[in-house]
Amino acid sequence: MGKVFKALHKSLADEQDFGNPQDVPKSALSQEGGAEEQIEVKTRPLAEDVSSPTPRSQRITREPLREVLTGVEDWDEKLVVFSDPASPLAENFRLLRTQVLYPASGKAYKKIMITSTVPGSGKSFVCANLGISLAQGLDQHALMVDCDLRRSRLASLFNCPNDKGLVDYLQDGEDLGRLIVKTGMRKLSVIPRGRRPPNPAELLGSAKVEKMFAELGSRYDDRFILIDTPPTLAASETAVLAQHVDGVILVVRWGVGARTPIKQLVESLGQDKIIGVVFNAYEANMLSAKMSGYDEYGQYAGGYGD
Repeated sequence: MGKVFKALHKSLADEQDFGNPQDVPKSALSQEGGAEEQIEVKTRPLAEDVSSPTPRSQRITREPLREVLTGVEDWDEKLVVFSDPASPLAENFRLLRTQVLYPASGKAYKKIMITSTVPGSGKSFVCANLGISLAQGLDQHALMVDCDLRRSRLASLFNCPNDKGLVDYLQDGEDLGRLIVKTGMRKLSVIPRGRRPPNPAELLGSAKVEKMFAELGSRYDDRFILIDTPPTLAASETAVLAQHVDGVILVVRWGVGARTPIKQLVESLGQDKIIGVVFNAYEANMLSAKMSGYDEYGQYAGGYGD
């Protein structure tokens, strides 16, 4: 890609208030300034075992394009699942996709919320790349909904118009189907935020939200619905949105935020609702990289904000 992205924050010493990362898979390594940065996905065991060693040629594959894409040349280069599909970072999103498609519990995750406890953790980055990964599958469609009414990011990542969107539905009763925007990938679409409202908490706490989720579930039952929500410590409405989804992906940026709010969020949502935890911008030294086996993939910088 030519440009290497650095994580905004470095992993701190053991006295930092974060969980133990030793049991988390390592991936997306980078050698910038003598340190390595990566994104990790920590999930529950899968219904199908995808952890057994396989040849490199099978682990990392450039998924073939099955359609003519238009407009994707203006996508943000942070959308690595599309722009750099052979990278270890893109491979991690395919791992996350597998967890969504084949959960150990057998529970179907169709409406999925992606959130974090603090701003800048990279939840929109995770939501967008997971959406692309799902849409690259043979049978999956994905619809992303930007419910972060304070800090909208999805439209800019895909270079989509953001003049109309979810706010028009919640505030003015606009038809939800007319607000869906094509991204350039046939099986991937987005409902952007639209204009920024003066009352985001009131809009997302209204009865129209329940109606929206019901319509999304019935009208678009062939799609995975990915909900990008505000950080829980920055907005109160995320707890309301969580009541309407099947599962939650929690994005935690290494070195940002405290362990206690993360633990409280998991407890409030219920562990059964947590699909997985994505550790963004995790920093590892060369020794741990070699021990994890990911050094053979080459180097790639991971770690993006919202």
